Amino acid sequence: MLGEIKQLGEADYHEVFSLSQFAFQYELSKEDLMKKKEEASRHQMWGWMVEGKLAAKVHIIPLASYINGETFEMGGIASVATWPEYRRQGMIKNLLFHALQEMKKNGQTISLLSPFSIPFYRKYGWELAFSDKKYDIPIGNLKREWDGEGYVRRIKQNIPLLHDIYTTYAQKLSGMLTRDEKWWEQRVLTDRSAHIAVAYNEAEEAEGYLIYKVKERIFTVIEMAYTSLNGWKLLLEFIANHDSMVKNVKMIVPENDQLTLLVDDPRFDQKITPYFMARIVDVLAFLKQYPFQKGMRDQELLISVEDAFFPENSGTYKLTKNATGMEVEKSPKQQSGIQCTVQQLTVMLLGYKRPSELYDVGLIHGNIDDIKHLEKLIPEQQTFLSDFF
Repeated sequence: MLGEIKQLGEADYHEVFSLSQFAFQYELSKEDLMKKKEEASRHQMWGWMVEGKLAAKVHIIPLASYINGETFEMGGIASVATWPEYRRQGMIKNLLFHALQEMKKNGQTISLLSPFSIPFYRKYGWELAFSDKKYDIPIGNLKREWDGEGYVRRIKQNIPLLHDIYTTYAQKLSGMLTRDEKWWEQRVLTDRSAHIAVAYNEAEEAEGYLIYKVKERIFTVIEMAYTSLNGWKLLLEFIANHDSMVKNVKMIVPENDQLTLLVDDPRFDQKITPYFMARIVDVLAFLKQYPFQKGMRDQELLISVEDAFFPENSGTYKLTKNATGMEVEKSPKQQSGIQCTVQQLTVMLLGYKRPSELYDVGLIHGNIDDIKHLEKLIPEQQTFLSDFF
């Protein structure tokens, strides 16, 4: 396969966005193109060049994610595309391998992406790690005495206020992005026709917000975040108070959302849909930073990891509890202990699936006592991602 990998920059924007518009079947106005170029200025873009022309490309977005309350540097893979005449020649495979090398060099120990095909990205070590629960609720099902203490007010755009609420909410979920002001401006608060409402408790402290639209008798929750049960109840009551003009409410929530326990009639449409994939980029660095549960037994635990696409991750990792947390050592040789792929290690440590669940269906192997030990070491936290890239 002839060609070379090149880092792309402003001089390549015409080719970059021509390929994106063709591959993802959209057209950019001059204003939209300017916005896309501004967003791309924070991307690391790599292209496969054939005779000096762009044949395929991958974008790495430098981001960070909360995982069990810790902030992990993350590489978001986006805008993966190839011109049709160059497809099925291994260009994307080579670009993804190069992207993993770059992310590891940049200290991005984990990577997330939105797949056009889950089987395609599984070949390269990514695995499904996020699902959405989608609600379509008749407005009447939300009518009840919510007993929230405080009030809700619609506000103009106030990023610092929203950011404080979002950060508290996001740290309780695994995989949520750490946002900066530009991300709020470029990716979250982009719809000028959307409304923003904030819930305040009786001490006038903000405890939640809604970004939403009401159109054709549908109340669509674009984003909801809250810091307390009281804030959540106030927001739900606010939505229910639209009953004179709204027929149904649509929202996306974490898989472990417990709204059905609070409403009188929980019989409404609920659909769980696969969403984003993830993969650990640098297993050793990720394990060294990972916030394992404290107070577990002192004996060491061996985890043998296979990473067929990025083999420098393959090997046996020894976890030993010390005075400050967990000491992690790597041996390149496969040893006895828990056996898993990098995909299964990723979904376990993010919290998408528990070790016992994977063991029960034969996706990880090992001594049952070691599986139980690992189960206790991994905090229980729901994965969720309210962003898209």
